[in-house]
Amino acid sequence: MKTIDVSVIISTYNTPESLQKVLWSFNQQTINSFEVVIADDGSTDETKALIDGMRQELSYPIQHIWQEDNGFQKTKILNKATVASLGDYLIYTDGDCIARKDFIETHLKFRAKGYALSSGYFKLTEEVSRIVGQSEIKSQLCFDSEWLLKNGQPKSFKMNKLTTSKLKAAFLNFITPTKATFDGMNASAWKADILAVNGFDERMQYGGEDRELGERLMNYGIRFKQIRYSAICLHLFHERSYVTPDMIEKNNQIRAITKRDKIIKTDFGIDTI
Repeated sequence: MKTIDVSVIISTYNTPESLQKVLWSFNQQTINSFEVVIADDGSTDETKALIDGMRQELSYPIQHIWQEDNGFQKTKILNKATVASLGDYLIYTDGDCIARKDFIETHLKFRAKGYALSSGYFKLTEEVSRIVGQSEIKSQLCFDSEWLLKNGQPKSFKMNKLTTSKLKAAFLNFITPTKATFDGMNASAWKADILAVNGFDERMQYGGEDRELGERLMNYGIRFKQIRYSAICLHLFHERSYVTPDMIEKNNQIRAITKRDKIIKTDFGIDTI
């Protein structure tokens, strides 16, 4: 059995078509010493059937961590997946984010003790999201700006997020005004550091729940490194009908207390599992 150097934790909920594309993208990675841990917040059997059906075609081991559907409990399932992970280093992403072939390699290249990594994503339109399939992922065409423009993706400065030039990426990482935060679509840290702050705060629902974890990591002394233009993933289009103003307000209140009181370890995290 190969050594697991890193665990990629992918959150999902009832989006098997998108998840399939994401799992295909991890089949193209330039390294193979990793596992995928799917943090499933109560999907139906369709998602389980997809994962079980794909196991034979995937080049990496996969864990499917599932909990019953009881509303938006992403933080709770992420904590369960974090505990179940085998790697010393954890990359967090979502089940609608297609990873470029050097995604894991890049996170591992930039990782360092005492640091967490902050990256971003390039958002596809609804039309282009539908067009991207297994062949475009295998060939990596979907990461090509010219191909995207040809298929209807609007031209914008954000296409620089797809650069393959390490020199250009380093320059853009340095000058970007975007603050380095723990964005759950594309962020990584040492498992020991995640455990030290007790993981995600399970009181929180949608809206900054990942960033609150990052803020506690900072309070713990972890520094953040910006790799926004280096670790590349494509965000597939989807609606967010589950988001309510109450969720956002509650999360903002928790984050405000975390910042004000410089909280490191939440009382509502992994220890409650």
